[in-house]
Amino acid sequence: MAGILDTIKLAGVLVLAIPAALAGLEFALVRGDPTTGVILLGLAAGLVVVERWITMPSDIPELVASRVVGSVVTDPESTDDESETETTDTANGR
Repeated sequence: MAGILDTIKLAGVLVLAIPAALAGLEFALVRGDPTTGVILLGLAAGLVVVERWITMPSDIPELVASRVVGSVVTDPESTDDESETETTDTANGR
């Protein structure tokens, strides 16, 4: 479920970042104003980076829940591997 929400958040940011990037390219390449173009391109890149890397207050409960669940729930595959090793060791007389 979190994957869907992350995708929707990214799409919302891209709605703002893509026009800024296109305007930056136009200023830099067509109109001959590289300063404004670079600023707009940096703004567009900054929007995407901030959305992907900064933890927002609304993300904190999700992070806490994933850490708690990860520490409480054990991996069933590792338990199966350990029991197979014990069975093999017992069969070999160890």
